[in-house]
Amino acid sequence: MGSARRKYSDSFKAEAVDLVVTSGRPVAEIARDLGINEGTLGNWVNLARKRGDLAERPVTIDERAELAELRDENRRLKMEREILKKAAAWFAKESM
Repeated sequence: MGSARRKYSDSFKAEAVDLVVTSGRPVAEIARDLGINEGTLGNWVNLARKRGDLAERPVTIDERAELAELRDENRRLKMEREILKKAAAWFAKESM
């Protein structure tokens, strides 16, 4: 026979979901620490998001600065890639 299902209080579920949202750690790691199945905790988080129980935390100044930096780097890398594609096509044409 299967084992009995464990019941968790609403406050335990809410605290576990809050820990996932605020800590930035993976669901699997938190579930392991709490001694629950990671799928169960993932379901709780998804349900809380669907119900609108989770308030999205605002983006910090550091995160905004990092985002701007990453966007600049992304733009530069795309430009470099295009230049390299053109150079490769030119060298391939010249070698024939």
